[in-house]
Formats: sequence, structure tokens, C-alpha cells
Amino acid sequence: MKHALQLVLLTLTLSLAPRAWAHDDHVHDHASDHAPAHGGVVVEHMHFDWELVAKPERIVLHARELGKPFSTAGASGKLTLLSGKHKSEAPLKPAGDNRLEAVGPFKIGPGTKVVATVTLAGRPPANVRFTLR
Repeated sequence: MKHALQLVLLTLTLSLAPRAWAHDDHVHDHASDHAPAHGGVVVEHMHFDWELVAKPERIVLHARELGKPFSTAGASGKLTLLSGKHKSEAPLKPAGDNRLEAVGPFKIGPGTKVVATVTLAGRPPANVRFTLR
């Protein structure tokens, strides 16, 4: 009887454990969970949705925290672009309520990798990685 009770408790504990850890292991489907508001590519990083809108002449990075625009006043950052064998960097500067902007020209296209290193006022630096479609 004692072993049966232990077996029941062990089974119950193990069946509930994945639910307790689900948040840490949860993988978002960014295409459906975090829809782009400006037609760009969205990546979630540390409670922020970062949306990168890339054009050859200008790249804009929008910041949202928990779905709401987050001020980029006092922010700084840098973009690193990798397109084939070509690598370039550009500074990011605040450009409005929740935007950072880099001015080109840029060599971009489908498959271009972009790493945004951003420091928002009062926040630790964030490294956010994008792949353009």
C-alpha cells in the first residue's frame, strides 16, 4: 500500500511538472503571436517586440514592451548587417516615439542577417537577431 501511494504521488508530480516549466521552454511562433505593425520582421526579446523594417536607404527598428510602444528617447544602438560575404555596420539613433533609425545605403535582400545592439534608457543592452524575408 505504501508503494502504491508513492507511485501515485510520483505520477501526479511528474504529470504536473511540465506545466510548471512550460513558460521557460515555451517557443513562440513569431509569425502569429507577434504580428508586425509596420510590415517588418518581428522578434521577441526580453518582454520586448522588436520590429525591423529594412529598406536600402533606411532601416527602422520599432520597440514595443508587452504590446505597447516603448520610448526610445535616450537610446543608442548599432546595426550589423550580413548579406552574403558583405558585412556593414550603422549607428542607430532615436527617431520618434518608439523608433530607432539608421540611414543607408544598405545592401539588403532575402536572407540578410541583421543584429541590432540596443541600449534603452535604464535597461541593459539587448542583442536582437533578425533574418530578412
